[in-house]
Amino acid sequence: MQWDRAKVLVTGGAGFLGANLCLALAARGAKVTALDAFLFGGGANPANLDGSGVELVRADIREGDLRPIIEGVDVIFNLAAQTSHMGGQRDPLADINVNAVGQVRLIQAAREAAPNAVVVHASTRQFYGRPHYLPVDENHPVAPPDANGVSKFAGEQYWMIEHRTAGRPVVSLRLTNCYGPRLRIRDARQTFLGIWLRCVLENRPFEVWGGAQLRDMTYVDDVTEAFIRAAETPACYGNLYNLGGAPPASLLEIAEMTIRQGKAILGIEGSFTTREFPADRATIDIGSYHADDSAFRAATGWAPLVGLEDGIGRSLDWYRSRLPAYL
Repeated sequence: MQWDRAKVLVTGGAGFLGANLCLALAARGAKVTALDAFLFGGGANPANLDGSGVELVRADIREGDLRPIIEGVDVIFNLAAQTSHMGGQRDPLADINVNAVGQVRLIQAAREAAPNAVVVHASTRQFYGRPHYLPVDENHPVAPPDANGVSKFAGEQYWMIEHRTAGRPVVSLRLTNCYGPRLRIRDARQTFLGIWLRCVLENRPFEVWGGAQLRDMTYVDDVTEAFIRAAETPACYGNLYNLGGAPPASLLEIAEMTIRQGKAILGIEGSFTTREFPADRATIDIGSYHADDSAFRAATGWAPLVGLEDGIGRSLDWYRSRLPAYL
């Protein structure tokens, strides 16, 4: 893939992962268009693309004619999604309209306007549900614990059908908890770590629910590199891959890292409290999770470069001069 000659579309391109990907692709010389609907409660933020030179198109994959936006693109990085688990539970119809119906509309437009484009689809580990074993590989049974997991799985499968029936080169990356600069930190809608970072930056205590659950967090630069390598590697086309990150740590260990980095980077003596899961959250909590991503590493040579505590420190340092734009 010669990025300096590539025309690229990033859906969800003003959001956390999408914006970081847009910036990395533009730095490689690609002509990048970011499509984003700026849905209420999502991660899109105009500040994410400030000064980037990336073309930003405000449009919704559920509405209108998508063909002019997709016309002639070489690669589609598809990150348009409704990602809030509680949002999906409260309004499953809206959830599936974005994550499944909207995906079908995007597929149909791409068939007409960019029939040969490579697609890298952002999927999720959420629909595995509560793990039967750890680490979780791609053969683990699918048992979504919530409406959002169902809709995300449906969207992924529509794209894989596009590969099987139309021959389109498609790769799906099942992401774990991602974090880093440009994450939505005003609340916990993207990940628990977002609100923890905000609390430390504002010198307020934060809450840890449970605490023993294991997570493998992925720093955004490593996620970005994984997306780019997936697009560059023909051996990946037609496959589904788990994407992990740093070695797993418990929520309590991650909280302690966040406190340590708050002191080291900001000089703040932070604190946290622990509590049981709220009743509405407990029913959809998956317990401990960490991924077996050996298949993707073998296919691409990818490996995460940023350790968890280092990544938390980098995140705090990035936000401390930009906090108002993310609240």
